Amino acid sequence: MAADKIEPYGEQLEKTASLSPGREENVAQAVGEDVMHKAKEGTDAEHNMSVKEAFKKYPKAVLFSVIFSTAIVMEGYDLVMINSFYAQPQFNNKFGTITDPVTGQRTLTAAWQTGLSNAVQVGSILGLMMNGYLTDRFGYRKTMLGALFFMTCFIFITFFAVNIQMLLAGELLCGFPWGVFQTLTVAFASEICPVALRPYLTTYVNLCWVFGQFIASGVLRGFLDVEGEWAYKGPFALQWMWPVPIAIGVYLSPESPWWLVRQGRIEDAKAALRGFTGAAQSDADIERTVAMIQHTNEMEKQYKEGTSYLDCFRGVDLRRTEISALVWFIQSWCGASFMGYSTYFYQQAGLATERAFDMSMVQYALGAIGTMLSWLLMQKVGRRKLYIWGMVGQEVLLLMIGGLGFANPSENSGIAWAVGTGLLLFTFVYDLTVGPVCYCLVAELSSTRLRAKTVVLARNLYNIGGIVNNIITPRQLNPTAWNWGAKAGLFWAGMNGLCIVWAYFRLPEPKGRTYAELDLLFEHKVSARRFASTHIDQFAHVDGGRDVRDEKAEYDVPVHIH
Repeated sequence: MAADKIEPYGEQLEKTASLSPGREENVAQAVGEDVMHKAKEGTDAEHNMSVKEAFKKYPKAVLFSVIFSTAIVMEGYDLVMINSFYAQPQFNNKFGTITDPVTGQRTLTAAWQTGLSNAVQVGSILGLMMNGYLTDRFGYRKTMLGALFFMTCFIFITFFAVNIQMLLAGELLCGFPWGVFQTLTVAFASEICPVALRPYLTTYVNLCWVFGQFIASGVLRGFLDVEGEWAYKGPFALQWMWPVPIAIGVYLSPESPWWLVRQGRIEDAKAALRGFTGAAQSDADIERTVAMIQHTNEMEKQYKEGTSYLDCFRGVDLRRTEISALVWFIQSWCGASFMGYSTYFYQQAGLATERAFDMSMVQYALGAIGTMLSWLLMQKVGRRKLYIWGMVGQEVLLLMIGGLGFANPSENSGIAWAVGTGLLLFTFVYDLTVGPVCYCLVAELSSTRLRAKTVVLARNLYNIGGIVNNIITPRQLNPTAWNWGAKAGLFWAGMNGLCIVWAYFRLPEPKGRTYAELDLLFEHKVSARRFASTHIDQFAHVDGGRDVRDEKAEYDVPVHIH
């Protein structure tokens, strides 16, 4: 970067973060001056577009994004179902081993609990890596349709499982399409909507996750009194209700215009964008939006040529990969593993089986409410503040839960209810902040050309964290292993505290930024705590550009960054 002194601006630092003249000329030559001017108009239109106007102009984008994201319901459903089966007597009688010779009581050992839960994570990691290549080559629609087809097939294995080994194989294979759903849905939502809708459509993914958890808790509660194998086969069979209707919606959806532009199919991109918009969007609006996509794509090509996994670790994209990956990793290492094992945890805390399932349903209902409230908060306070303050709230609750673990629930039944209440509050805070905001951050902070692969790497780190969780959490809670019970809250409070420190220094604020503007902020190495205050214009050399400054700076020398 070079700093050129111009006349002072009183007590403020004038900071112009823009493309250098040389790069601007390269971009202009690649896309044409007409596209440059339309891209500038399209960027201005996105900044001026209200949420109400965005919903009016992009009604079909909202619809198709919701259809794609609904696939996440299946994953949330299965993960809660499997972890909750550890507390179901009928499931333990079929797949468990005798732990009490006197009563003949059967329980699934901590090792098999870990194996079943990790089978899904391992399958997801493999599916994620495949998705990075498949999406780039075949697009979002075809990749999604293929994943839904295989999902339908693999459910047969879990439904007809005759032993624990077959069930483990079924969970492993189901992880492949779930790995595709985890990242494809977020990336697709972020590419088909304007800036104003990004927080709603990307965080809807978290709401789908919560819906799946809530449905699973309700289904398992309903099957609790069913005798025999249908107590666990019934919940498996209900998974077949999702793939076909979702596949119909995916088939009818247009392809992502960003993906089409990356393939050089400009006219197809315009046609796809028309398929996502309503009558309020004119042909001129379509032209400007596609021009903005072309400009952003060409800008990123000026920074780097490659779109491989290795490119995610080169140059400025290394920082973007780090932030995206750790934002998602924190989801699994901020104490949220308690929610996945909530029914089992309630039992170990001293609640009856029926009460444990009832509390789980209340827990996920609060999670859904929290996610919807996060839509309002993200628009007012932004992503960074909401994410960090959410972890601070979680820290207080984890310390409280851990402290209650030193009391004996058998001597005071109120202790078990206090622990349960702490988990309910934790779930609400998590789904108000860290849970949904993570999806928005990962979708916004990755570059458009590397988005699919960056999201894959980020989610894979999350899954690796989940594997470690699935190894230690059953042992923390299982009475035949470490038997920590609620005291495990203190361990997760320590992990959550470390996550808070990282987020304060490294997590930027992307609220209200176009993807091209985020590219420039990263390119010029703007501090995470300066992202919100640094004004930026990628068209600084088009018609004179606009005035750009860091409102919080304390210097009196203008600086132009090229």
